[in-house]
Amino acid sequence: MTLLVFACALFALAIYIGLDAVTVRQKQLAVSLKRAKGYGGAPLRDAELGKNAHQRLFAPALARLANIAMKLPMTASTDEVSRRLMGAGLNGRISATTFLGLKAAFAGTSLLMGAFMLVTGAQPGKALLFGMGGAVMSFLLPDTYLTMRTRKRREEIGVQLPDILDLLTVSVEAGLGFDAALARVCDRMEGPIVDEVSLTLHEMRIGEGRQQALRNMAERLQLQDITSFTRAIIQADQLGMSLGRILRVQSDDIRNKRQMLAEQKAMKAPIKMLFPTVLFIFPAMFVVVLGPAMLKLGDAFSSI
Repeated sequence: MTLLVFACALFALAIYIGLDAVTVRQKQLAVSLKRAKGYGGAPLRDAELGKNAHQRLFAPALARLANIAMKLPMTASTDEVSRRLMGAGLNGRISATTFLGLKAAFAGTSLLMGAFMLVTGAQPGKALLFGMGGAVMSFLLPDTYLTMRTRKRREEIGVQLPDILDLLTVSVEAGLGFDAALARVCDRMEGPIVDEVSLTLHEMRIGEGRQQALRNMAERLQLQDITSFTRAIIQADQLGMSLGRILRVQSDDIRNKRQMLAEQKAMKAPIKMLFPTVLFIFPAMFVVVLGPAMLKLGDAFSSI
């Protein structure tokens, strides 16, 4: 078993060395471009001393680990990871490179712990299971957490969206422009949808067109209600229609959808409750109701 583990480790090392040799030309080109960008600026020593410990130590290490993670199969690109982080509301807290680097670091730590267990005399099967299983779980669990967080955030946005549309409708009908109505929403409310509205308003303020900023918000969230809302606003802006009427129709439509969804879940509830009732409640009821009678019958037959 030890020889098998050792052979697997050598095979993985050979694959890594081969991939590293294949990409050596791209690495040299990247280093040359990085040096060219620094020409004409501050001296390299001053630039390095001006960085903090995170930028000088951890950031390069995470970038290296992220490059290793990108070579593994079934690993999303940095653009895809950035889109998922943005959908989960983590785009301002962690970058795609840091996310991939942390995944690779956790997986590598599990492999090293498995190798340490093997060296210290643990059973090869347990060491291999701990190392490989821990590495796979460490590499996949962050993606699972990201998916769960994205789903929860989308649910919160769907719940809060009708209230946002009501406030937008009242603000627009009171005489405010659409941009001013978005600013009013950011001032009066809070939540994940408000963060997206604030980002959209910021894009419009720095020069992005209103239609493109709304399309960016719909692309970030990937929600049918948000897509319908942004499409209606873009069409109203192109055709010169009344925004107040469009917003009120969108708000009523979303509330009706939410009511229908609640009724659908309520109709499914009795069927879902049937299985735990049969498995857990009915046996306990049978024991309580029929238990004394069965004991008496047993005593009666034993006395005969």
